[in-house]
Amino acid sequence: MTAKMISLIAFVILAPFIGGLLDGCDRKLSAKMQGRKGPSILQPFYDISKLNVKEFLTVNPSQLLMIMSYSFFVILTGALFFGGYDILLCFFSLSTAAMFLILASTSTHTPYTTIGSSRELMQMMAYEPMVLLTAVGFYLATGSFNVSDIITANKSAILSLPLIFVGFVFILTIKFRKSPFDLSTSHHAHQEVVKGVTSEMVGVEYALTIITEWYENVFLYGVVALFIINSNPISWVVAVVVILVVFFLEILIDNTSARVKWQLMLKLAWGVTFVCGGVNLLILTVLR
Repeated sequence: MTAKMISLIAFVILAPFIGGLLDGCDRKLSAKMQGRKGPSILQPFYDISKLNVKEFLTVNPSQLLMIMSYSFFVILTGALFFGGYDILLCFFSLSTAAMFLILASTSTHTPYTTIGSSRELMQMMAYEPMVLLTAVGFYLATGSFNVSDIITANKSAILSLPLIFVGFVFILTIKFRKSPFDLSTSHHAHQEVVKGVTSEMVGVEYALTIITEWYENVFLYGVVALFIINSNPISWVVAVVVILVVFFLEILIDNTSARVKWQLMLKLAWGVTFVCGGVNLLILTVLR
């Protein structure tokens, strides 16, 4: 069995456990920042077990199919990434997954999910340009879209893509649906549109959606590591440290920011994309 296949299988098996632990740590750190004791780090797994034993009810039978498709494409995205394949293909697969989530939400035709779905589309409009520029940046910096080639380069991609790294970390807040960009849904109790895109998801459907988010989060942190990892083994250790810093930063922003309107989100995201992504790519193009 090749190293690519081992990495691919390891992601499929281990990602939900890693993602669940990250979610548990997120809750714990958030509680500490708010002066509370907080739940156990294993609480997300307890929640999933409770959801799986609930009675299965659905407004529209097609919703489960859409959620399963959403889950499939997210897992495919991570499998392709950790298997060392084309990162541009990974991003396209992730965008396809997001569309299935929106379809699952709109299939119920309820007011809350309609609002959540429209906001989810707005969030996609906000972060997709930066995501695409990130893929292009990796190509210009390393000469390849393949993850396996990027991690075996002689130097870390971040040395050529410092502004794109900043821009990608910025849009991660939107991807993680954290304040101030938790417009379409929220993991907190202050969301006035209830749970947005996940309002009508209960039991197994909601559990599958949460697990899929864990897969997606592991993939996104993997992209953060991709900026750091190179042919030097020490870079792997540095990448883990950078991931932990970004993880803490996202929690800090989530707990110290008030939610903004979608108009401001678009302005901020596109502004960061133009300044960080555009300028960095321009510099790379000139220096080549």
